[in-house]
Amino acid sequence: MAKEKPIQDTSTKALIYCRVSSAKQRIDGGGLESQEQRCRSYADEKGYQVEAVFPDDVSGGGDFMNRPGMRAMLAYLDAQAGKPYVVIFDDLKRFARDTEFHIKLRREFAKRGALVECLNFKLDDTPEGVFIETIMAAQGQLEREQNRRQVVQKMKARVENGFWVFRAPVGYKYVAAKGGGGKILVPDEPMASVVREALEGYASGRFVSQAEVQRFLERDPHFPKDKKDGTLRPMTVKRLLSKVVYAGYVEAPKWGVSVRKGEHEGLIFFETHQRILDTIEGKKRAPAARKDFNEDFPLRGFVTCGCCGNAMTAAWSKGCRKRYAYYRCETRGCEAKSKSVPRAKMETGFADILKSLQPTHQFFEIAKAMFRDAWDMRMNQSEAQRSEWQRQLKAAEKQIEDLLDRIVDATRKPVIAAYEKRLDKLEREKIVLAERIEKAVPPKGRLEECMELSLKFLSSPWEIYEKGSYALRQTVLRLAFVEPLSYHPNGVYGTPHLSFPFKYLENVSGQKREMVPQGRIELPTSPLPRVRSTTELLRRLTVGG
Repeated sequence: MAKEKPIQDTSTKALIYCRVSSAKQRIDGGGLESQEQRCRSYADEKGYQVEAVFPDDVSGGGDFMNRPGMRAMLAYLDAQAGKPYVVIFDDLKRFARDTEFHIKLRREFAKRGALVECLNFKLDDTPEGVFIETIMAAQGQLEREQNRRQVVQKMKARVENGFWVFRAPVGYKYVAAKGGGGKILVPDEPMASVVREALEGYASGRFVSQAEVQRFLERDPHFPKDKKDGTLRPMTVKRLLSKVVYAGYVEAPKWGVSVRKGEHEGLIFFETHQRILDTIEGKKRAPAARKDFNEDFPLRGFVTCGCCGNAMTAAWSKGCRKRYAYYRCETRGCEAKSKSVPRAKMETGFADILKSLQPTHQFFEIAKAMFRDAWDMRMNQSEAQRSEWQRQLKAAEKQIEDLLDRIVDATRKPVIAAYEKRLDKLEREKIVLAERIEKAVPPKGRLEECMELSLKFLSSPWEIYEKGSYALRQTVLRLAFVEPLSYHPNGVYGTPHLSFPFKYLENVSGQKREMVPQGRIELPTSPLPRVRSTTELLRRLTVGG
């Protein structure tokens, strides 16, 4: 009996390519599934056997090699070299919407011996067929570029009207605007508060470097991280600090739209944003912070060696049974070099200094009076400042008008570019001045708000330091001392250089006086309340009346 030969599969092998222009179309529109179904029906009619389907959800413009699905298909054909295939796709626009890349892609398939068939267009290799195919590809490119131009024009118009049209920045979300008219940004809590604290902290000097801002954001569980290890890229932090949208303004330099007031609520003042930019550009650069920070050693970099005056470092040392924490000076030539100081000893001495800064009840009343006097002086100066800023605003507006006239008359591009750069700077100065005028006179109740925060710090700096995070501890150090502390080899700190409030209270406490008893300070007999000035309180406290 003769052995039967195996029946060979002689059916034509086919590959299906489907593409939509965005991930949203893939999710909402069902375009990929419908394209695949039509291509499979076509293959069944032709008697083709479908081996694989390659989907894409990227835009049709640009190089086809930027599409993951197309790259995978070409790689599949390379792996099956010598095997004839038919590539099926739904429409000519799904193939390529750029004339140059359409022709190149056709060559890539021809090089691999693959035929191309389209459901809505008959591909023909005759001169007439190639001509018509090229015309159709050019028409697809024209439609794509026209659509893009229309979208850009609409987006540009919205930016010019004060609306942010790009992806919502961290700390914001899009909601439907009241009365229609598209979407608008609104603060997204709790992220908005985190971003505000980072921006204001960098502007005020609480975070003296972008690295400190980065560490602050990395420690926050809500802030989205760039990397899988829970860290951020430095560029992410710089972009966040530079965005004018957080000040309640919008811009689109690539479309020629300058900075203007936005329709959304800002997280910070524009002046704060400008101060951030000045710091980034180096106009108001703060001293660089240590990159190798360690929360185990909050005094590292702040305490200096009493022998050489350089900052002391700190590290863990491995002993026979456990690890030990030490501070030490590593300056070459210093007599105290490598002489370790136990962390507990150094930080206990520092704690004693910080605890001694807490004022008594009587001197706390002096601090309150100081704030009231300073506030009254500020209120008296505010009107004069407002008048000066109004004068500067008018001067800036006059300079802008002069520059616009010069731009109209200018013919050389370098001159026009210089005028435009100067114009942008003046526009930003104008925004800052208008903002200062608006907030020149503080609202009622602001005194109590400021006093509450300031007095809380003055009353218990040690408590805030002890219970605070690493960033807050660094802030306490900068607010309480104007210079780093000096630690001598004999285990004694040098005289601390205190900030003004603590220094002033220390000077008052050193005067000879009879202290008033604990409790409230009695006011003169009068049916009306009266606020004491700093001078009057000092006189009563030092005399004992």
